[in-house]
Amino acid sequence: MSPRRIAVVGAGYAGLAAAVELCDAGAAVEVFEASRTLGGRARAIDAEGLVLDNGAHILVGAYRETLRLMARVGADPGPLLRRTPLHLEFPGRFRIKAPRLPAPLHLAAALLGARGISLGEKFAAIRFMRAMEAAGFGIEDDEPVAELLARYRQPERLRRYLWDPLCIAALNTPAAEASSRVFLNVLRDSLAADRSASDLLLPATDFSSLFPEPAAAWLDARGARFLRETRITAVSGGEPGLSLSAGEASFGAFDAVVLAVAPYHLRRLVSQLPALAPVLEAVDRFAWEPIVTAYLAYPEQVRLPCPMAGVADGHAQWIFDRGQLCGQPGLMAAVISAHGRHEALEPDALAERIHGEIAAMLPGLPRPRWHRVITERRATFACTPGIARPATATPVPGLFLAGDYVAGDYPATIEGAVRSGVAAARAAIA
Repeated sequence: MSPRRIAVVGAGYAGLAAAVELCDAGAAVEVFEASRTLGGRARAIDAEGLVLDNGAHILVGAYRETLRLMARVGADPGPLLRRTPLHLEFPGRFRIKAPRLPAPLHLAAALLGARGISLGEKFAAIRFMRAMEAAGFGIEDDEPVAELLARYRQPERLRRYLWDPLCIAALNTPAAEASSRVFLNVLRDSLAADRSASDLLLPATDFSSLFPEPAAAWLDARGARFLRETRITAVSGGEPGLSLSAGEASFGAFDAVVLAVAPYHLRRLVSQLPALAPVLEAVDRFAWEPIVTAYLAYPEQVRLPCPMAGVADGHAQWIFDRGQLCGQPGLMAAVISAHGRHEALEPDALAERIHGEIAAMLPGLPRPRWHRVITERRATFACTPGIARPATATPVPGLFLAGDYVAGDYPATIEGAVRSGVAAARAAIA
């Protein structure tokens, strides 16, 4: 029998994860990507002669599918990701660092050794984690993270420097609005799992080079058809299979199609498939959260006290020292997740505020040589309690969805995208 012919539309992390999994299973894979740059909403950009990213993302050791597929396509995680034990620091205010002890001792030691919170606050955090573990990190009725933390009497300083930053970093949704069920899934697989699961994996390269470009090269070497700058405009069904249109061009017929595009592009693609109306209605109910990344370039000798520093009560939430991470000395990347007061500022004014927040950590800091502010206005869906996310399989036979918005345990993260791609590939093969 000839191999199943399967198309993947979209070459972000979800689409490429699906394509690699399909190719490994022996399918004849064709990948269609509208852009020349791979990676979707986690991709490389060029600015001031440097290769940057459209947004800064944190990976953790719990991202097992991402790490597995990186290794599979020859993108060795060792040199590409800087692995360090859990280390969150707001300079001068709070610091938690996990020692290299087996689980669960590593977390207990990290909490007991945390700086900037009292002994009572440390034990409050330990009690909360033990209670969640006893409940299997599950709750009967979903509720906002802030309400969950209040029920378990988590002190204000503990929330400000630990739980709230973890929530907004993982779910890109403020704790007052974020889903406790999804947040607990993240805690279960990171802080409460084996010691390495809570490790921070900070990229030492751009996000297109981290997995997408190696995956494309791996697919090309195995005979997959890879079409960049080919924007699919419609999916149509019929016998003998599904077909794709790109303007006047037509591709088909495919035994299966994996749509790995941003959810707000679905309606344009599937207008000829009325059976997908319930999927489109679910996506239309999504609210969206932005991510802002501001790059500020200083003289090469400027360094943060640690590669990733939190900002207390500022406009920025985290500052990444790309000199320590990516070999771009003096370049700082400030990240702001979700909606907030920063949206009232023009880019130049926001960069000025962030410069002041960095200067508070580094007295005598000179002014930046240049800055650039990048805003992804629909970076992720708002991960709120009870949100209905569409399933991988659709009512159209042979048509599957992949992306960080598809139903799963994880929020809109790189690992969530990769897992959805793997799930879509396995469903398409089955």
